Amino acid sequence: MGLGHVAIYTRDMEESIAFYGKLGGTVKDRGDVPTPEGEKKLALIDFGGVTLELIQSPGPMPMGEGNVPHFAILVDDLDTLAAAIQAAGVNTFLTPEKKVLPNLFGGVQNWFFTGPSGEQIELLQML
Repeated sequence: MGLGHVAIYTRDMEESIAFYGKLGGTVKDRGDVPTPEGEKKLALIDFGGVTLELIQSPGPMPMGEGNVPHFAILVDDLDTLAAAIQAAGVNTFLTPEKKVLPNLFGGVQNWFFTGPSGEQIELLQML
């Protein structure tokens, strides 16, 4: 279906929302995901036809060589596409099963895997 979003780590969610707002971005949605370290804050920013997902982790973020942790491919049938990718020999999924988050951004399910250079790719289905 196309590019779902580009994820960007942020140290301060409100500062990043204000920054992208100055550049013409608008907030589409916000949410939180519980993690063992605390709540991870998320925001979707519509920015010139591309969606940015801002991520503020409750703990330290890996900001060494940049702050883009993954890109998402928007799909309409996550289960079918994941099965086809696995049948093609890709066995680099980061978890044994997809994650279903019914309360995030109106409901999403996703599954991450890695590419040949370790890049993270998210299969994303909006529910």
